[in-house]
Amino acid sequence: MSNESCCANPKLGLVYGSLLLRLWLAVRAIQTGLEKFSGTKAADQVVNINGKANEYGLTAAGSIKNYALTNYHGVPEALMKKFEEEPLMLKSALALYDKMLGPALLLLGVTILLGIASRTSLFLLGLLYISLTWGLILIKQDEGVSWLGVHIILVVMALMLSENNRFALLKKW
Repeated sequence: MSNESCCANPKLGLVYGSLLLRLWLAVRAIQTGLEKFSGTKAADQVVNINGKANEYGLTAAGSIKNYALTNYHGVPEALMKKFEEEPLMLKSALALYDKMLGPALLLLGVTILLGIASRTSLFLLGLLYISLTWGLILIKQDEGVSWLGVHIILVVMALMLSENNRFALLKKW
């Protein structure tokens, strides 16, 4: 059996691979950007007994996750304190980074998803991941650095497969 009979288009796998990798990176960036707007709201929930609301007025404290502009934190508060104590971190840059991180992730995720200047968007996402890596190195978060290294590898793979990117709006960049 020859390759021609089983694989009419040998590049189809590369096209699908390019699409899957681009989709994964886009979803990852979009959801990470959305999570910058998440928060929890305390809520008392009625305790059920035998599937029915109890007669005693018992409630259990819980929390409900919600998304709102007022919840926005580009850099989580716990990490922000560590960054503020780091002498190599520019305080003015940290404030700007805190404001821009979520929107940048959302914008890059959407452009990668839609195929708008995919190569440039992937490159910028890679630069963003490098900036996140630098920050995590400063505060000695080695596990996060490793995960971001994996993300950089995925971005490089997506860039290598970009010539097979058939589903894009602006292919030039």
